[in-house]
Amino acid sequence: MQSILILGCGNMGGAMLAGWLASDLSLKLTVVDPALTEVPAGVRLLRQVPAEPFDMILLGIKPQLLGEVAPALAAVMTADTVLLSILAGAEIASLAGHFPVNGGIVRVMPNLAAAIGKSPIGLFGAGLTKESRAAVTELMVPLGTPEWLVREADLEAVTALAGSGPAFVYRFIDALAAGGASLGLDPAQAQRLALSMVEGAALLAVQANAPPAALARRVTSPAGTTAAGLAVLDDHAALESLIAATLGAARDRGAGLAAEARGES
Repeated sequence: MQSILILGCGNMGGAMLAGWLASDLSLKLTVVDPALTEVPAGVRLLRQVPAEPFDMILLGIKPQLLGEVAPALAAVMTADTVLLSILAGAEIASLAGHFPVNGGIVRVMPNLAAAIGKSPIGLFGAGLTKESRAAVTELMVPLGTPEWLVREADLEAVTALAGSGPAFVYRFIDALAAGGASLGLDPAQAQRLALSMVEGAALLAVQANAPPAALARRVTSPAGTTAAGLAVLDDHAALESLIAATLGAARDRGAGLAAEARGES
C-alpha cells in the first residue's frame, strides 16, 4: 500500500483526492491542512506534517507558502520519497533547492475533472528511476490521461490548454446559451440545451475514430444552417485567432509566475 501525503487540500488537491478515493488503487492517504474541518472516510486529517516517511508527497499549497512549509516537509523526506507539485510557477530547480533529499520531483498539471477521472494531466519529472516514474503514472491514471513532457517549459502551454481550458469551455457554453436566448429561447432552456449539446458533442468526439474537424464536416451540409454559422466563426480565422490569443495570454501569465518565483519580477 502506497502512502501519500497531501499538503494543502484546496480545490485541486481535493479533486485529486476524490479521484484517488474512487479508484481501485491501494493507498494510505494523509491530508495536512490547517483549514479543513473534515475529510472523506478513510483519509487521515492532520494540522501539521507528521514525523514519518511517505512514498509520495503532493504539494497543493499556495506557492507563496512554499518557503514557510519546506523545512518541516524536508525533514520527513527520504531518498525514496517522490515529490509531486501542482504549484504554479514553482520550477524543478526551485523545488530541488527546498528539498535536496528526494527520490525525484514531478510537476503535475491537472484540472478539476481529476475528481471524475477525466482530467488531462501534464507531467514533467527529474531524478526519477524507471520504477518511480511508472509508479507516478499508475497514480495519475485514475485521474485522467497522463502525458509526460520532454521539456519543463511545455508545462506553461499545457497549463493554458488543459489547466485553464475548462474555464474557457464554460465561458463558451455560457455564450452559446446567451446566443440561444438572443434568438428568443427561454434563458434557462437555452442553457440546458447548450449543456446537453456540448456533453453529447464531447463524448462523440472522444469515442469517434475521426478528428474533430472531420466530425464538423459530417454535421455540415453544403449551403445549410451549420455552414452559415461556421462561415462566421471561420471568417478571417476569427475563432482560431481568438483561441490562440486566449491560450497565449494564459501561457504568458504562467511564464510570468515562474519568473516571479525565481525573483526576476
